[in-house]
Amino acid sequence: MSSGRDDQAAMPVTWDDEIDDILDGDLTAALCYRTRLGGAVDQALAPIGLRDRAAGMVGFTTSLGFSKKLVRIAHDPRVALAFHAREHGSARSQRYVLVQGRAAVVEQPTAAERARLAVLATARLGPPRRGPFWDRWLREYYQVRVPVYVTVDRIVSWPDLRCAGSPRVEGAPLPDVVAPAQRPPTRGTAPRVDVPRAAGRVRGTAHVLLGFAGADGSPLIVPVDLEGSGSTGLSLASAGPLPPGGRRAGLLGHSYRPQLIGLEARQYTGWLEVGEDGRAVYAPHTETGYRAPPNKTLLLLLNGALAKRGVRQARRRGLLPPALVAPTAAVYAPPTAAR
Repeated sequence: MSSGRDDQAAMPVTWDDEIDDILDGDLTAALCYRTRLGGAVDQALAPIGLRDRAAGMVGFTTSLGFSKKLVRIAHDPRVALAFHAREHGSARSQRYVLVQGRAAVVEQPTAAERARLAVLATARLGPPRRGPFWDRWLREYYQVRVPVYVTVDRIVSWPDLRCAGSPRVEGAPLPDVVAPAQRPPTRGTAPRVDVPRAAGRVRGTAHVLLGFAGADGSPLIVPVDLEGSGSTGLSLASAGPLPPGGRRAGLLGHSYRPQLIGLEARQYTGWLEVGEDGRAVYAPHTETGYRAPPNKTLLLLLNGALAKRGVRQARRRGLLPPALVAPTAAVYAPPTAAR
């Protein structure tokens, strides 16, 4: 696996067979990356088992047509990947696995890298749709999909998918201090989107995760339960670590079906306030989301349209290398609306 990095002087972080089986078998994972103001954004994605245990790397794929997160990762490569759900995959362990590291986007993958992505994706998500119409309609979606490789700094895992119990750490030790509180936004911390509507949408998803910056700046992702809502925001509870005080945070609620055909994702950025008693209130400030149809044909039509629009926007902003969109650059993309 080529990482796109040449600064790996330290020994790579490795992991045991149980964790490797999870990294190989989970159909979905959650990505958390930093924002310029110290916050976090959570997104669901398809990791397709992309990893290299000997090199200490874990990966995922994304489209350069959806370039917003790639710009942020380029500014701050610290990311986290949470392997938190076992439905429709092959892993059987109930361990929650959090991978923290530094991401590098390979903007022009080699033919061998593209071939490997095609094999991994087909094995987990089914064969690609081919033919004169689909080759044209999905051209941008297939051709600008690239790998992102995460050089692992630390793997934190809990024996339970709710993050109950004592964590096990591989790699860099966890900080021995809690993350300090952040300065409130200049526009205030109160909710800026409809809280009852957000509560209803999040409650309708199978998995809810909260992301924020840890004490060392690396993102953390923990599963949370929605216990209620009020004028100040969403009431959350978690068995995982929630540092006291206020901070910017991202919230993700998502559900998925076999081969990721049929998805729902609700993403928020906002302000998290955790009291000394551990009670947490999340005030959502921004909201995005989608519900993808549980039909592969409709989903691919949607993906093709979104990728075409994203590529046009990326070109206008100068974010898309011209060499990527070429007739020989095809690569199989997962049939999912995840970015």
